[in-house]
Amino acid sequence: MTDDTQDLVSPLPQFASGASADQPLTDEVPGTGGVIKARCEDFLVEELPLYDPCGEGEHLYLFVEKRNLSTTALIGLLAAHFGVKRHTIGYAGLKDRYAITRQLVSIHLPGRDAAEVGALTDERVSVLWAERHTNKLRTGHLIGNRFVIRIRDVAPTGAIAAKKVLGRLEREGAPNRFGAQRFGTLVNNHIVGRSLILGRWREALDLLLGPNQAAPESETDAREAYAAGDFQRALEATRPDRRAEVAMLRGLVRGLGFRRCVRSMGELAWRFHVTAFQSALFNAVLDRRLADGTYSTLLEGDLAFKHDNGAVFGVDAEALGDPKTSERLGSMTISPTGPLVGPDMPPPSGRTLEIEQEVLSGAGMCADQIDAYASKERWARSMGRRRPLRIGVTNIDVEGGVDEHGTYVRCAFELPKGAFATSVMEEIIKPGDRPMTLWRNEAAAAAGEEPE
Repeated sequence: MTDDTQDLVSPLPQFASGASADQPLTDEVPGTGGVIKARCEDFLVEELPLYDPCGEGEHLYLFVEKRNLSTTALIGLLAAHFGVKRHTIGYAGLKDRYAITRQLVSIHLPGRDAAEVGALTDERVSVLWAERHTNKLRTGHLIGNRFVIRIRDVAPTGAIAAKKVLGRLEREGAPNRFGAQRFGTLVNNHIVGRSLILGRWREALDLLLGPNQAAPESETDAREAYAAGDFQRALEATRPDRRAEVAMLRGLVRGLGFRRCVRSMGELAWRFHVTAFQSALFNAVLDRRLADGTYSTLLEGDLAFKHDNGAVFGVDAEALGDPKTSERLGSMTISPTGPLVGPDMPPPSGRTLEIEQEVLSGAGMCADQIDAYASKERWARSMGRRRPLRIGVTNIDVEGGVDEHGTYVRCAFELPKGAFATSVMEEIIKPGDRPMTLWRNEAAAAAGEEPE
C-alpha cells in the first residue's frame, strides 16, 4: 500500500465498465427504441422475500414502499425515526432510487413496542406491513424481484418485438450483466474501487471529487474548487445530502492524510466501489464469452452454476462429454460462470482461466494484489465468488397502450436476486449509443438530484 500522504498519481488504465453490451444477444429482433424511467411510476420493483417473519423476536420487519429514494437514504431515514444506529437495520438488497420500489427491511428493536414509536411521516415512504422476527435481515435474503417497466416515446406496437425478445430470454436465459447504475453517474465507480484496492488514496479522491469529462455538469463548482486545491470552497459548494463527498472534503479541510479522508466515506460506500470493480471485470469476461459464442455453453475448465441451489462444480472432459450436461444447459438447470474476484473465489482452468487472467491484466491488476488487499480488510477476507453468465427471466407479460402521459410498452418479468432489469431492457430497446434511461423526473431535475 502507498503512504497516505503520497501526492503523485500513477497512470491509471481506463478499462471500460462494460455496462452496455456491444452486440445484443437478440440482435435478430429489432429494438423498440424509447426510454425508461421517464418518471418514477414507470419503473416498479417488488422484492420477493426468501422467507416470512415468524411473528416474534427482537427484530421488526417492515415491508416498505418508497418513491424517489435510495435504499441507503431509506436506512438513514429509518435510523433517525426509530432512534437507532444505521448498522442495526438490515436489508436484502439495494433498490433503484428513481422508481417505486417495495422491499423488506429489519430494525433491531428489542423490548420496544413498534406501535409506540409512531408512524413515518416522510411522504416518500409507506409501510405496507410490519411483523416481528428472530434475526436481522441480511444481504441476499431474497428470491428475486418482480419488475413492471413502461417504455416511453415508443409506439404501442413495439409490444410485438418486446414479447419476442422476452420470450427468447425466457427460454434461453439473459446475459447476467451488471447494469449501468452499478458504475454511477460519473461511470467511474469501478475505477475508484481499483484505486481503493491498490491503496492509491489521492487517486481515489481525484476520481470522486475532481472534474470528470463523463459528467462535466455534475457539481461543477465543487469539483473545480477541489481541483484548484480550495477544499473549503469545494465543501461549501457540495450539497449536504452528498454525505460521502462532504465527509471527505471535511477531512481535507482539516488537513488529514489522504487515506483518512478516503476512509471517511464510510464502509458501505467503500464496499460499493470495490464491488463495482468486481462487476466491471465480470462484465468484461461476459463480453468475451458473448463474442466467442460460449456464454451459454461450457468449456473444459469452466465452473458451472446450479440454478436451483447456487452450488458450483468444475467441468472436466468427462462432464463435458456427458449428454446430461447438454440437457441441463438447455433446460437452464446449469450455466457457465464468470468471476467476482477475491480470495474465496474458486478459480477455473484451461481457456476460461486464460480469458479471466487477460481481463484482469487489462485492468492493470493481478490476483496477488487483490488477495493482499483482502487480507488487510476485515470484510473483504471472504470476498470472491462465481456468478452465472446468464439468468432466468420468468413470468413475463407485455402490453402496449396509452395513458395520460402518452403511449407506452409495458414489460413485466421476474429476475433472480442480483440480476439487473436494465440489462434485460437493453435487449428490448437496443439503444445503441443513445441514452436508454431518463434518470430524472421533473421534480428530481428541479431539485438537482442525481441517480444513486
